[in-house]
Amino acid sequence: MDWRPHIVVVEDEAAGRQLLIGYLSKRGYRVTGFASGVGLRRMVEREIPNLVLLDIGLPGEDGLALARWLREKSSKICIIMVTAAGETVDRIVGLESGADDYIPKPFEPRELLARIKSVLDLERHILIEADGSEETLSASEFDLLKLFADNPNRPLERNWMLERIGHREMAAFDRAIDLRINRIRRKVEVDPEHPTAIRTVWGVGYMFVPPAD
Repeated sequence: MDWRPHIVVVEDEAAGRQLLIGYLSKRGYRVTGFASGVGLRRMVEREIPNLVLLDIGLPGEDGLALARWLREKSSKICIIMVTAAGETVDRIVGLESGADDYIPKPFEPRELLARIKSVLDLERHILIEADGSEETLSASEFDLLKLFADNPNRPLERNWMLERIGHREMAAFDRAIDLRINRIRRKVEVDPEHPTAIRTVWGVGYMFVPPAD
C-alpha cells in the first residue's frame, strides 16, 4: 500500500496540471490529476484523498461547486482553491464553500508547497471534545485557537490577529478571518449562532471568554 499523502490536482490547463503533478510527485506526494470535476467525483467515490488543489475557473462545473460537494463528502479532505489574480470575491466565496486555504495565480511552486504542508499538518491539530470525540483542525484554525487561549478575556483586533498567525495575505479582505472564526465556532460552541466562548467585539474583533468552571 502507498502511504504517501494523496493530492489531487484539478486544473483544466494541461501543461500547468502536468507541471504541478511532476513538482509534487518529486517532493514525496502521490499525485493524481484531472481536467474537470468529472474525474474527481468518480475518484472520490472510490478513495478519499488527503488534499485537493482545486482551480476555481473550471469548464462546466466550477471549483466552488466542487468544493461544496467535497466538503459534504468529508470534513477531512483538505481543499486549496486556486484563483486568478485579483478575484477577491471568488476567494471569499471559496472560503465560504469550505476551502482551507487559497492561492492566487501566478504562484511560486515553493509557496504552494508551503501551503500544502500547512493544511496537511493535521495530526497534531486535534480538538478533543468533552465526550472524547475528536475534531481535526486546519493549521490556520489551530493557530487562531492557540492565539485565543494565550490571550483570554482580551479583545483582539483583526489586523493584530492576522499579523500574529502569519496570514498577512488575508488582510486584503477582512472577511477572511471572520469566515475562519465562523468555522471554529461550529467546532467549539454549543450553539454557534449564539457563541459564548469566542465572542464578537463590535468595531474591534474577537475575544475568547473561558468557561467559568
